[in-house]
Amino acid sequence: MRDLREHRTPTSRRLRRTAAVAALAVAGLIGGATTSTASPAPAGVDAGVHTVRTHGQEMQVQTHGRHGVIPMKGAKGFNAKGLTGKSAAPAASGTLAYNGGPVEHNVTVYLVFWGNQWDSDGNGVQQYQTNLFSGLGTSQDTWSTVTSQYTDNTGSGPSFNGAVLGGTWVDDSGAAPASAAQADIAAEANVGAQHFGVSGSDVQIVVMSPSGTSPDGFPNSGFCAWHDWNGNVSYTNMPYVLDAGSSCGANSVGNQLDGFSIVGGHEYAESLTDPEPSSGWVASDGSENGDLCAWQNLGNISLPTGDFAMQPTWSNNAGGCAMSS
Repeated sequence: MRDLREHRTPTSRRLRRTAAVAALAVAGLIGGATTSTASPAPAGVDAGVHTVRTHGQEMQVQTHGRHGVIPMKGAKGFNAKGLTGKSAAPAASGTLAYNGGPVEHNVTVYLVFWGNQWDSDGNGVQQYQTNLFSGLGTSQDTWSTVTSQYTDNTGSGPSFNGAVLGGTWVDDSGAAPASAAQADIAAEANVGAQHFGVSGSDVQIVVMSPSGTSPDGFPNSGFCAWHDWNGNVSYTNMPYVLDAGSSCGANSVGNQLDGFSIVGGHEYAESLTDPEPSSGWVASDGSENGDLCAWQNLGNISLPTGDFAMQPTWSNNAGGCAMSS
């Protein structure tokens, strides 16, 4: 297996990040690696501005709550305000409405494997996620293009002209925290943005936590993953969902890693249409395009890099959940 600790996109793409690097430096995001010191997140929504010391620096991050939460099978439901106390069954119908904010246009996803625990990856999760996002956005991908209908004030929606993966990085400067708070995860997303020299609403940082850790209370919080905006980039809290077994999708379609693509795809698609929640496309109760179809009609999509288990996402055009455009 090839070394996945560092994977970068072609030089032409990296050169376009020069301005983003400067912006991160001005924001004080450049520094070395240490341990974050934010306190554990409360059980409810953790919203506000937080100062986190991590990687030898202090940075301020925003948290707005847990958005696009994909609940564990059988768990209580979530919406933009947090736990609803209702069944986690997805909505039977819905329409997404535009709230005036950005959507992603030229989509680029960066995978940050948080902690030196990832130096050993016996289940092949790094390769699986790298293959998934190396296939999404290619001409064979008609799953992502369901989101292209959701345009912003410019009249443009998400577009796909090649693999969406911008790079992968194992942040093995130290161990990932055993119980990361929401602000810690937001800060690690900034560390990843700093590493790749990127920022802005077209960027997604997926913070992949290692096995045995409990980011934002996982697996005892009833969710498999969520996404948010930290003031700099859209980011996903992606726990090691295999630790939750079938509750987060393991063996739902083909193999034990199914949950990583089902859950990761859910958050990726929602970040495309609502990167700064909830200013993009949401339903009246705060649900996003993945929420309305969570755990429904799971199946494989075929990409140049392999077959991956996915859920459908909501299509206003189709008036229902769709696996392809």
